[in-house]
Amino acid sequence: MVLTPCTRSMAFSDLLACSLWLKFETRQRTGSFKDRGALNKLLQLSDEERGRGIVTASAGNHAQAVAYHATRLGIPATIVMPIGTPLVKSANTRRFGGRVILHGETVSEALAEAHRMVDQDGLTMVHPFDDLAVIAGQGTIGLELVEQVADLTHVVVPIGGGGIISGIAVAVKALKPSLRVIGVEAAAVPAAFRARELGEVTHVENAETIADGIAVQRIGDLAFPLIEEYVDDIVLVEEEEIASAILLLLERERTVVEGAGATPLAALVSGRIPLGADDVVAAVLCGGNIDVNMIARIIERGLVADGRMARLMVTVRDRPGSLAALSKIVAGLGANVLEIRHRRAFADITVGDVQVVMHLETRGREHVKEIISALEAFGHSVGEHT
Repeated sequence: MVLTPCTRSMAFSDLLACSLWLKFETRQRTGSFKDRGALNKLLQLSDEERGRGIVTASAGNHAQAVAYHATRLGIPATIVMPIGTPLVKSANTRRFGGRVILHGETVSEALAEAHRMVDQDGLTMVHPFDDLAVIAGQGTIGLELVEQVADLTHVVVPIGGGGIISGIAVAVKALKPSLRVIGVEAAAVPAAFRARELGEVTHVENAETIADGIAVQRIGDLAFPLIEEYVDDIVLVEEEEIASAILLLLERERTVVEGAGATPLAALVSGRIPLGADDVVAAVLCGGNIDVNMIARIIERGLVADGRMARLMVTVRDRPGSLAALSKIVAGLGANVLEIRHRRAFADITVGDVQVVMHLETRGREHVKEIISALEAFGHSVGEHT
């Protein structure tokens, strides 16, 4: 287990109305905070429990942590993962020495299969979040935060099954009762939020989310009462806000995080958490295991949303020199042409016209408006695909 750094973010402290510190759990050996709870649990197993072999279920981060530390300790490990688990996480779990079984569409279904293997094969369960030893292991993050950040007023933590936030909350409240602990969930799978509304653990329907590491349909039975007692508030963030936070961390902190790890920043940037200039906030970046293809899609979508990438459909006369004239206007305004193509048969235009589809790299939304205005001033019909 690594004592991970917690550093003040100059970029985001300027952006937000507070002093923001980032806790880099991405620096753990397997790329997430799960190393802490998994190792603590494994070290407490008896020789008899180790000898039977262990089983767990996970969408990826707990799986990798269990596989790595179990292999290091000489314990056979079977990991049940949902069928849709990101390839990077299942591949790394195998690489760390775990026996991977893909089963079910959700973590809940994978957990049911893991429990069946406990009953049928006598394996020892290492639960991903609903285990006091696992919760205590995650709580070491809170102990470090209080030591690392002077005058800390808020800790913002992702919530999946509830292990990380309940561990952190118990630890920091014991040392500093005034410190506020805020949980963040993906709005697509709000298990803890709904449980708090109802006052009891409940099952929520699964939905697609890029925060797959916290896509848990039912909060842990052991974690829930701890959350109720020690967590001050729970907020929800939308998918586009999570994607935007991933891109912001890439650009401004040069840091790669997965969807779950970006939820605290998503909540802060979107204004879900009321803060003042005197507040000192720590955001826990819980993991960095994200598929590179997902990063590419998030970057492209983020650039489009910011107006730094645009697709314009410009109608011009279908004759020599029209494209050159069009390109001259765009170049004169400082935009970079990434791709260009002609549409004749499938465009709603007259026979004498052609629609030129231009993918542009621009400075932002105002720059795109400037380009459109200039093209229209030259008599061109312009449409923007958003």
